Amino acid sequence: MRQTHLLVAGAGPAGAAAALHLLRRRPGARVLLLDKAAFPRDKVCGDAISPDGVAELQRLGARSALEGYAPLADVRVRSAGGREVAGTAPQPGYVVPRQVFDARLVALAVAAGAELREAKVRTVERSDVGVVVNGRYGAPVLVAADGANSTVRRQLGIRPNRQRHVGIALRGYAPMSGPPELELRWVAAGGPAYAWSFPVDHDTRNVGFGLLASRDTSRARLEEHLRRALPCAKPDAATLKAHLLPMSSDRPCPYRGRVLFAGDAASLVNPLTGEGIFYALLSGRLAAQAAIDTLIGTSGAPGPRYATLLQRALGRHFRHTALLSRLAVWPGATDLLVTAARDPAVLDTVGDLAFGKGVITPAVIARVGAGWLRQLG
Repeated sequence: MRQTHLLVAGAGPAGAAAALHLLRRRPGARVLLLDKAAFPRDKVCGDAISPDGVAELQRLGARSALEGYAPLADVRVRSAGGREVAGTAPQPGYVVPRQVFDARLVALAVAAGAELREAKVRTVERSDVGVVVNGRYGAPVLVAADGANSTVRRQLGIRPNRQRHVGIALRGYAPMSGPPELELRWVAAGGPAYAWSFPVDHDTRNVGFGLLASRDTSRARLEEHLRRALPCAKPDAATLKAHLLPMSSDRPCPYRGRVLFAGDAASLVNPLTGEGIFYALLSGRLAAQAAIDTLIGTSGAPGPRYATLLQRALGRHFRHTALLSRLAVWPGATDLLVTAARDPAVLDTVGDLAFGKGVITPAVIARVGAGWLRQLG
């Protein structure tokens, strides 16, 4: 039996963040990262790292994962009814292909002292004092960061998200055209849906289409939606790949005993935009903090501690984005929101709700209402 202080299943952003945080706080600790893939590897994603995501990288000592990519602050948002607003965010984000970003993060974790092994999770055994994976690797805490189709989640008998809380998105890479701005378009596609176009560099854009409520659809249908939403984009067919989006509006309890779920494995995906990288980095860090608190004896079981940390950080945000996602079913909701967002303060608020940890406050409601009325006048 190989014993470690922390065992992590999945070495993507959530898993790498957990390893980095623990090793920054407890240098010399034994951390084992297990991943079924060899790095670098592609991951289907919009590749956008929000300002809150950048702040998380800074906390983890991992801002170097963004090197070589330009900061992006110009944004453009279009409603389902064709209303449009453009502006500049107070803090920039970045677009880094996941093949690059994930490999850099895991390399930083390894450089900090983590061990990386290519291995599939086949079995998970729990006890009052720890967790054993594959009958070989043991630790007091397991961080399950193994993605939307989490094997750990299935092993523990945790139900998947209900269908109306699972989206699907198609991503591709297309030649760069137009200004270097982050573009998000909500579209009418029989329910909440959106298209995105994010510049990666001078030559390439990441483009895609997401349905925010799962329903039967084919690959050809998703491609048709993408062509209609972004008619000027010509993505390379070889890069067009689909992935599931388990929404935070139906997330399970984030732990089972000494197993802590992070990132997509915990259904931490924004139900308005499909954003997940910020949630992954934050939840991985908080899971590691709960593990540290257990290891040093400042808290008992890690699960309740982790749930408390996650609730403090994102509880109100989760409730408010779930509410807005239900309102987005109404076809005119995005028209109203984009009209109001012509007020720069409202646009900033919308961006924080869509890609960060923003919440709806009375001041936000007042700004949205005032901005909307001003535009109507």
